[in-house]
Amino acid sequence: MKKIDEYQGKKVLVMGFGISGINAAHLLVKLGANVTANDKATPKNNDIVDDLEADGIRVITGDNPISLANEGFDVVVKNPGIPYDNPLVAAFVKQGTPIITEAELGWQIFDGHLVSVTGSNGKTTTTTLTQLMIAENAKHQVKYAGNIGISFSKIAEDLEPDDTLVTELSSFQLLGAPTIHPHIAIITNIFSNHLDYHKTRENYINAKLNITRNQTKDDFLVINWDRDEWQKIAQRSQATIVPFSRLNKSHEGSYVEDGMIYWRGQEVMPTKDIRLIGPQNVENALAAIAAAKLSGVTNDAIKKVLTTFSGVRHRLQYVMEYQERLFYNDSKSTDIEATEVALQGFDRPVILLAGGLDRGYTFERLVPYFKKHVKAMIVFGECKDKMKDAGNQAGVPVVESENAITAVPEAWKLSEPGDVILLSPANASWDQFPSFEVRGDKFIEAVEELTGKKEQ
Repeated sequence: MKKIDEYQGKKVLVMGFGISGINAAHLLVKLGANVTANDKATPKNNDIVDDLEADGIRVITGDNPISLANEGFDVVVKNPGIPYDNPLVAAFVKQGTPIITEAELGWQIFDGHLVSVTGSNGKTTTTTLTQLMIAENAKHQVKYAGNIGISFSKIAEDLEPDDTLVTELSSFQLLGAPTIHPHIAIITNIFSNHLDYHKTRENYINAKLNITRNQTKDDFLVINWDRDEWQKIAQRSQATIVPFSRLNKSHEGSYVEDGMIYWRGQEVMPTKDIRLIGPQNVENALAAIAAAKLSGVTNDAIKKVLTTFSGVRHRLQYVMEYQERLFYNDSKSTDIEATEVALQGFDRPVILLAGGLDRGYTFERLVPYFKKHVKAMIVFGECKDKMKDAGNQAGVPVVESENAITAVPEAWKLSEPGDVILLSPANASWDQFPSFEVRGDKFIEAVEELTGKKEQ
């Protein structure tokens, strides 16, 4: 951990508990700050509050009192999920108080080699593949952290200068990380996500670009080269551009030609040997390969990872086969693009389980994919009527269900040997479940109950 003194004697407010907020509060105490921790909810687990208070941290729960804006805080460390139009956050913005996320704090204390991954889809798989590949050849520690469910600052505390950290960073985290400076940055893709938070697509893109904003020509930006827009976005970086592409050959990076993956003109491995399914996972592999090769990883190490890694939980996760039906959990598909990509990964008929939080989207763009890949749909949640409309447009039979749990037996009734039963909701979970992880776990439990088998 890098020793810093910029928080010594400073008044710092940590907004939002969660894994990252709690660790940030304790870390700031170690760095000499006078810390107040605030969460709008009242924790069900009193141990959280007890642990914070035992470390000398003032704790305020049950509200975000606007009076906190008048207490003279030097810095606010905000949970990434708290929007900037939150009244307390807006008050701090108006008075010019610096607002950062825990990712910025993690960067400030980190003293090793940083690889950071962002994008609309594919972040977690790319982060995991990159970490595994670099670790295969490394002589020092290689860890991952960030939006993958592990606190950036917590891991950064324990790493040495020769160690490597691969971080998954969301647009929410990056918006509050103005000085972050990875040596290798990866942008998997950029679609129109989280506009309820960022308000405009340009704001969303600008937040993503914080990952490369402080890079120089001595650093690398690994970026998807499959769309003209993304190529233009790359021009806004000062880093050395390293493209990866499934569709366009580029000898400056990683690409596919005639079923073979190449790195700067040299063969790496056939795409058919990648254990993960779907074209999106070829793209994730290409991004990870580029970062790995820039880090000195051998082809043998890359092949070992890609031929054995079976996927990240809730990301097109294979659950089991039962009576010649394949069950997949893709609960992480919380937007239209992710479900579109998931469907393209299957050459069998799909029974699709979809629905969730209504963010005002319509689903017409999924109609061609429903026509080509889906034999029946089970829809649920706030947006089930909109999902049903899209299914009807595609001429696909649609059954309404209460949620992702009750949808499982409904899907089974409609299935035949050779079918795929796929949870790929295309929507967030928050109308019925606290997270996509819980939704996916509940889906798996329902599959296990139906089949009498455990996930594989």
